[in-house]
Amino acid sequence: MVIIMIRKFFTFTIKQILSDHWTHFLSLGFKLRPAIIKNVEKVIHCGDPALGYALYFCSDCGKVKHVPFRCKSRFCNTCGATYVSERAKNISCKLINCNHRHLVFTIPTELRKFFRKDRSLLNILFKASSQTLLAWFHKLNKSEHFTPGFISTLHTFGRDLKWNPHIHLILTEGASGNHTVWRPIKHIPYEMLRRRFQTTLLNLLHQKLGSSFYTLKSQLFDTYKKGFYVYAKKEKHSIVKNSIDYIVRYTVKPAMAQSRILNYDGTFVTFYYDRHEDGERIVEKISAIDFIKRLIVHIPDEQFKTVRYYGLYAKKHKHASKLFLLVSKQKKKFLKSLSNWRSRLLLSFNIDPLLCACGNTMELLDIFIPEKSPPLDFLPS
Repeated sequence: MVIIMIRKFFTFTIKQILSDHWTHFLSLGFKLRPAIIKNVEKVIHCGDPALGYALYFCSDCGKVKHVPFRCKSRFCNTCGATYVSERAKNISCKLINCNHRHLVFTIPTELRKFFRKDRSLLNILFKASSQTLLAWFHKLNKSEHFTPGFISTLHTFGRDLKWNPHIHLILTEGASGNHTVWRPIKHIPYEMLRRRFQTTLLNLLHQKLGSSFYTLKSQLFDTYKKGFYVYAKKEKHSIVKNSIDYIVRYTVKPAMAQSRILNYDGTFVTFYYDRHEDGERIVEKISAIDFIKRLIVHIPDEQFKTVRYYGLYAKKHKHASKLFLLVSKQKKKFLKSLSNWRSRLLLSFNIDPLLCACGNTMELLDIFIPEKSPPLDFLPS
């Protein structure tokens, strides 16, 4: 109860936790990937005017306003929220106007260590899940060669922030063939997908890791006789656009939302998560150092694509012009016009950041960038 009351009056930010402990964390001698150091430094200095800002001027009263640049890191909760919103919007604009299914491809605990030790193996997760689906759709009618559309997103985190790589996937409940423009396909046998995904993934890993993997591969086939867990059950409200928007946003969410942090006392971080197995809310208190360790492992390597497009969404199909999109071209153009920082603040908080106290709208006067640019990719908002 005390923690909940504290949470009402204070907002505990990941940026503050990193700022307080990052120097000490570096001194502990952990071996860190370049992407981790780069993104954490960007988060810590996000919004620092010393790294550049835009200057706005009111022509009526002469008031000026400094708008600092943001870091644009997906790891930053401030900039990451913008990333999620924009990514979800872009995905929605690509979707065909049909029912979609939310699928999740998971791996057993025995395999997780391989993907953490060698992050290039994460590409195999994408490959195995996509091959599993495409092969099943093609098998429906070999002459038609039915192709669905799906968008895959990699999550490396579980609800407790521990390492748990899995694929979230948005799949059309239908496909386009060589002759048939569109065939609705509502029945997706997830029990069959489990076995097919297991076989595909283990074979790909065997090819990559060599003969040393064979013993574990055999054990996993014996242990998981029904295959690896694949969630593919039909959503009750799959035709409702709001449900699709929720699924899209869920698939591109960050590892930790700041709203889940209940307390931070400078040494320990208390946060909660809803346990997947039974929905029970779990409250966990760990040191700030351990919290950072759990968090930064989920920072992807540079240029690694965590969202990938397949089938009808990867490239134009021969029947693409005959398929209707969920978002019209006119609406897509309108949504794009609302993607700047001023429009986002107006839509989210009903605040116009360029409205002067005198009622006039401020205009851009100049942009200031330090002479010696820091080794960070800071860009204007």
